[in-house]
Amino acid sequence: MTDHAFAKGKKKEAVAKTTVKKGEGTIKINNQPLKLYTPELYRKMIKEPIKIAEDILGEEEIQGIKIKTNVKGGGKAGQAEATRTSIGKALVEWSDSEELKEKYREYDRSILVDDYRRKEPKKPLRKGARAKPIKSYR
Repeated sequence: MTDHAFAKGKKKEAVAKTTVKKGEGTIKINNQPLKLYTPELYRKMIKEPIKIAEDILGEEEIQGIKIKTNVKGGGKAGQAEATRTSIGKALVEWSDSEELKEKYREYDRSILVDDYRRKEPKKPLRKGARAKPIKSYR
């Protein structure tokens, strides 16, 4: 295990940067403790990679690290997904565990892989990206 690790996660316009290092077992997102992060659904989503790491590496090992994340851009859902990805990547880099990486892949691939999809731009003279004007024959 390394003494610290850094990883980046992306989802739509949201970008999260996470640092994992030895510490007192705190998890902060934008200098705010995870337990204050709202809504609860996104808090649970962010905790998923940590829970899986506890099962593989041991609870004592995870309690002895400090996770700090800065996330910008996008909405709440995109930020939560980007944070989840960056924490998962950082924990894999920090632990150097192939077993943890494989467990993340089995559970949900998006913990390790950024979502590169973006919104398709609106086209001129149309209502949206794909919608076309109604054609009348009479």
